[in-house]
Amino acid sequence: MDRNDYYGGESTSLNLIQLWKRFRGSDKPPAHLGSSRDYNVDMIPKFIMANGALVRVLIHTDVTKYLYFKAVDGSYVYNKGRVHKVPATDIEALKSPLMGIFEKRRARKFFIYVQDYDENDPKTHEGMDLTRVTTRDLIAKYGLDDNTVDFIGHALALHRDDCYLHEPALDTVKRMKLYAESLARFQGGSPYIYPLYGLGELPQAFARLSAVYGGTYMLNKPECKVEFNEEGKVLGVTSEGETAQCKKVVCDPSYLPNKVRKVGRVARAICIMSHPIPNTNDSHSVQVILPQKQLGRKSDMYLFCSSYSHNVAPKGKFIAFVSTEAETDQPEIELKPGIELLGQVEEIFFDVYDRYEPVNEPSLDNCFISTSYDATTHFESTVVDVLNMYTMITGKV
Repeated sequence: MDRNDYYGGESTSLNLIQLWKRFRGSDKPPAHLGSSRDYNVDMIPKFIMANGALVRVLIHTDVTKYLYFKAVDGSYVYNKGRVHKVPATDIEALKSPLMGIFEKRRARKFFIYVQDYDENDPKTHEGMDLTRVTTRDLIAKYGLDDNTVDFIGHALALHRDDCYLHEPALDTVKRMKLYAESLARFQGGSPYIYPLYGLGELPQAFARLSAVYGGTYMLNKPECKVEFNEEGKVLGVTSEGETAQCKKVVCDPSYLPNKVRKVGRVARAICIMSHPIPNTNDSHSVQVILPQKQLGRKSDMYLFCSSYSHNVAPKGKFIAFVSTEAETDQPEIELKPGIELLGQVEEIFFDVYDRYEPVNEPSLDNCFISTSYDATTHFESTVVDVLNMYTMITGKV
């Protein structure tokens, strides 16, 4: 059941008329932008790691037969006021303008260590126990400078802040390996893939799959109210005077606001443009990561761009997003460093939403609540949440 008249709740893709209705009320989109239905604007823009957990889930569930994916052109990082391609292998490290000549050699050695590292083969560990050694200590062994550490931690390992430096290095090494494996999988210019027609295709594909197995999908059900018995266990869900009885309820935080707590806010700018993001080699789809330290912030900022090459806009149009964890009450000012990298923007919309996580005990009330989407531009943290929910609901891994 969904209170909205479209699939996917928060993570839907909107056409132009829906986008204007959501952010501009009664205004109509200008004619020069083209046909409304040529647009699929993601409300939660995210790319998919080509060798990540979500791809394995999609293949395992066989939902891929309803979806078409295309590789994303590029992955970039912001450093000292400029945008650079992210070097992901020892060969790319040697070519990268991000580092000087001696730093390149040190970085190459570190990349080779990571590429060769095998958890089950102590010969590849060089005498270090990565479940104990911190990331900072591992990197110190290779003598890498702060700038290099910045792009390794944020653009390759995709950490959101700098806490990882004080944590065991194994997680960071695994994340770097995932990046390199994903990059190799489709031989694209980045480790990411993205569905044609936008992310709204994901929930629709699952709805089709669920129908094949006898599932019923109801859109447009207002005031979905979860009903409980006197012990506080779930009984069913009521909408429009009818109650569907059930033993378990799975939902997002908005359906059970008194069983969740706020853990942050995401600020986002949605921009329509007629050109790719400058300095990204004219990429039609691209991610640019702005590490927190480069901006003097507590968390990273992300640029995400997709276009007609993924069927999310008419020919010649580009949709760009700037996202970050909100640290103030002024998203327009906060997002400025990212927006400035976009060049000329035709239309811009600002969106701020609260992030929640569940605080209930599912074994007592049989309510299974997802965690809100974060500001990152990939799905890895979301999939971990989904797989954990699956185990709690079914008791199976």
